[in-house]
Amino acid sequence: MGTLTYDSRVTASFDDRILAHLQAVIWAKLRRGEAFPFTWTDPMRSGLGRTSIWLSPNVTLTFEYFGGRQPRLNPAWIEALTKAANSPGGLTLVPEPDHPAGAV
Repeated sequence: MGTLTYDSRVTASFDDRILAHLQAVIWAKLRRGEAFPFTWTDPMRSGLGRTSIWLSPNVTLTFEYFGGRQPRLNPAWIEALTKAANSPGGLTLVPEPDHPAGAV
């Protein structure tokens, strides 16, 4: 399990593979200067079922991975997550589509 830390205050745990895909989408949007919401659920944390944060280029984010290897990225999943991030509701975790032959 890796962690995403937002503004040194909010920390969320995600599987390394999920976190790698989120990082690719988040960094692409922030590189373009785009701000957007990110909402996730965390049933493991008592009393905190859903968290939403506003991501912008001005806020510090840290991605920390448990494993030392870069997870294999699924371009179809990055595309689906990007579509969610560009929607009015913002980035949410969507199910991973089947791996296309060209996954990197």
